[in-house]
Amino acid sequence: MNSKSLLSERLHRIKKAVALGKPDRVPVVMEYGAFAAHVTNTPLPEFLLNLEKSVEVMIEAYRLVADVAEADAVNYGRFSPYNLCYAWLSKVKVPGVDLPEESSYQVIEEELMTREDYDRILTLGWPRFFSSYMKERVFKDVPPEYLPANQGSVDVCKEWAKIGVPVLRTNTVAPPFEFLCGGRSLTGFSIDLIEIPDKIETVMNEILPHISHTTCKTAKKEGFPAVWVGGWRTAPSMISPQMWNRFVWPYFKRLVYEVLEHGLIPILHLDSNWDRELGRFKELPKGKIIMALDGETDIFKAKEILGDHMCLMGDLPAAMMAMDDPDTVHQYCCRLIQELGPEGFILHSGCDIPDNAKLENVQAMVASVMEG
Repeated sequence: MNSKSLLSERLHRIKKAVALGKPDRVPVVMEYGAFAAHVTNTPLPEFLLNLEKSVEVMIEAYRLVADVAEADAVNYGRFSPYNLCYAWLSKVKVPGVDLPEESSYQVIEEELMTREDYDRILTLGWPRFFSSYMKERVFKDVPPEYLPANQGSVDVCKEWAKIGVPVLRTNTVAPPFEFLCGGRSLTGFSIDLIEIPDKIETVMNEILPHISHTTCKTAKKEGFPAVWVGGWRTAPSMISPQMWNRFVWPYFKRLVYEVLEHGLIPILHLDSNWDRELGRFKELPKGKIIMALDGETDIFKAKEILGDHMCLMGDLPAAMMAMDDPDTVHQYCCRLIQELGPEGFILHSGCDIPDNAKLENVQAMVASVMEG
């Protein structure tokens, strides 16, 4: 089968799962960053600091896995740790720049944003504040040539299409809570929520209209079928029901609808534990969304509650991929396939495939769908 036909077949399989139909088999999608450098013996700085190189190395890693079986898609097809800065308003330390070359990249938890910045956001508006904040506080010490915005563009979809592999997304939207919590730090923002909740809500309402439009428009232009709607510190396990209902869900829900309005698939990338509020996701449209879980949320409980409403994606644990053997991986994947599929399920790692995952374990995950 040629690459164009493969691309079409794989996208059809995934979209059928999203629509809660029964594909010919359960789709399997890979999500990885620095694992590609690890498995191809590429120095981390070489992989992390050049977008074009990251695409090459990730495709090379895909081919290594494909020696056993080929995945239906990759969640993203290029990688830069500096893109994490935009989601958390935080600095990132990178091997070869701030860290030893063999270290992993690290998001830095610190109060880059002050409480006084809330008024600055309301005075300047979110776009002006965000632009100056990133330039003056987040990226001021980063060599400009390492920032993705200063590197040549790479047609990611086109490069992966050459081998018949769809790339699901490249961009992320997230509720205002995630930006503010990252900039203020978890401790600082938690205190703000208690002491100045009305101010926080006013600031969130200023931010929300500026989050999704450009991201979705870019995704459509570049040929990606989906956009992540991210939830990390907005997980219900982190916040009381009262705060979650006020500061998270209305904003999260609005972003999901905005992604749908652009004709894109929202991939709800939900880190940490969302068990408490799983039922709320029935408020979202049926058969149009992927809920991606990382192993902390009970995916089997999610199936009971949402199985007739939303496609689930997950949830092979990172520890299993790094520490266990292919037989253990195979057994768990078969359980996922049998208990969560065949309708409305995509096999996937729990969040990213870890940097130190064993190649044979990743191969076992991908191969498990071929056996049913």
